[in-house]
Amino acid sequence: MTETPLISTKGLSVHYPLRGTLIGPKPVVRAVENVSIDIAPGSFFGLVGESGSGKTTFGRALLRAAPITRGDVTYDDGEVRYDLPKLEGRELKEYRSRAQLIFQDPYAALSPRMTVRDIIAEPLEVMGLTNSREETDERVREIAAKCRLNLEHLRRFPHAFSGGQRQRISIARALVSRPRFVVADESVAALDVSIQADVLNLLKSIQQEMGLTFLFISHDLSVVAHICDNVAVMYLGRLMETAPTRELFSAPRHPYTQALLSAIPSLDPEDRRGGQKLLGEIPSPTNPPPGCKFQTRCPFAQDRCRKEEPELAHIGKGHNVSCHRWEELAAEKVLA
Repeated sequence: MTETPLISTKGLSVHYPLRGTLIGPKPVVRAVENVSIDIAPGSFFGLVGESGSGKTTFGRALLRAAPITRGDVTYDDGEVRYDLPKLEGRELKEYRSRAQLIFQDPYAALSPRMTVRDIIAEPLEVMGLTNSREETDERVREIAAKCRLNLEHLRRFPHAFSGGQRQRISIARALVSRPRFVVADESVAALDVSIQADVLNLLKSIQQEMGLTFLFISHDLSVVAHICDNVAVMYLGRLMETAPTRELFSAPRHPYTQALLSAIPSLDPEDRRGGQKLLGEIPSPTNPPPGCKFQTRCPFAQDRCRKEEPELAHIGKGHNVSCHRWEELAAEKVLA
């Protein structure tokens, strides 16, 4: 029996209309276009891609922090089921206690005028999840301990902490409402490498202890390989490839995925392989190219790629790819 996904999207699109001229249609930023994925409960689901690929917008759409233009998005944790595009009022407030966000920048995400105790307690007070100050303080102390913060830390202000400590405060604030689903948006990108490892291990231990489901957004594939169970690769708002982490890293089937993987530095001093260089930049989401959206930068693009947009096709082992030529390139061992 197939496990019911915690989060399921079918054809999710997020568009932002822009101011246009008096004549002609108004331009539209197609930040996310026709994305369909399932995120299993209790998993670490990675979402990777270059800056501007739509990762953050997709994560915010799952939190109802970005407008859903069209598509079906459902949340089902076994206790409640929400149809996200239709959520309003009380149901939306209840959903936000179950779905939280860990911000990227631990310096900008915390108010300098609030103590750590008040920062962590704020979601409980805004959502009305506790009935007394004593209950609030108990919940704050409980989650602070899980995030390796002591009672003395709760009395201080954010300026007294390092970047890693601030990120633990941000994590505690996100988890104090006891959510089921957490979006971690580049949550270790602003930290030193040694601190990154500490925060990643903290997230993994808390996930196992609290039974959380994570959408982990990152541009760092080495971090994704360390922590994620499944990975989706996004480009210009579209999914290029999805697969279990080990399968994606051992057998990438899309040229864009291969280029991203080739950029990971090797620890072998004898490895002389150079990264696969991608020329140009991501096209404008207001005027995407016809056909495959990667065709303007793909070294293997042909006429069909420039005219016909490929579907995200299942190729086995939980692996899906959006490329007309993946079988041909795999047979020629161009993608390894």
